[in-house]
Amino acid sequence: MAHAVVHFEISGPDSGQLADFYAALFGWRMQPIPGYTLVDTSAGSGINGGIRQTADQEAGVTFYIETDDMQSALDKINLLGGKTETPISEVANVVTYATFSDLDGLLIGLVLAPASPDQVIAPSPGGGAPVDWFEVLGSDPDRSRRFYAEIFGWQGNSVGPSYVMVDTGTSRGIKGGIGAVDDQGRWATVYASVPDVDAVLTRAVELGGAREYGPNPVDDHMQTGALRDPAGNVFGVYHHAPH
Repeated sequence: MAHAVVHFEISGPDSGQLADFYAALFGWRMQPIPGYTLVDTSAGSGINGGIRQTADQEAGVTFYIETDDMQSALDKINLLGGKTETPISEVANVVTYATFSDLDGLLIGLVLAPASPDQVIAPSPGGGAPVDWFEVLGSDPDRSRRFYAEIFGWQGNSVGPSYVMVDTGTSRGIKGGIGAVDDQGRWATVYASVPDVDAVLTRAVELGGAREYGPNPVDDHMQTGALRDPAGNVFGVYHHAPH
């Protein structure tokens, strides 16, 4: 089975504040349900997400990888040096999930594949910013690439000495990248596609967040950046202009 990245989750001690921040920044629609806020990016593409209220030390951005065998995936993760953080859990007979930390201690989620594709809720059409890229920045991109390839079958192509473009092998979900940074900059997060990276980062600061980096040029057609939301979570943004 191909293992797609199908969901993102933003956590922090004030979920209402985070919902307001991301709605104002990206034009996302928020649907509060008991204990959780569902996020419809209203982008017509990419993936949807959620906002969870947690303690300060548990804040973060997490993306979820789909699997049809949760226990087998966790067994492989632990065998290869990762660690189960949240054991297999079920929420209201709707979703089955777990979380793990990879070789750099970065938190990643697992979610059980739905029984039918009809159960997948895609982003509704609209003007929201699509979330369509994930990124893992650890200490060694080759080691991380091998770890994720062994467990999830992901393939990668190096685009430089410290970055690998990842193809999850499925038309569902989103693609991403695995890279290397120093000890202070490691993260696993997702990126939203925006019309103007600098404008979004400036707006994030106005809304109570902070600019983590950017805009940084990747080539003649692409810029990237990242912000910190009011909970201190890193969330990426990029713009890719037509050739």
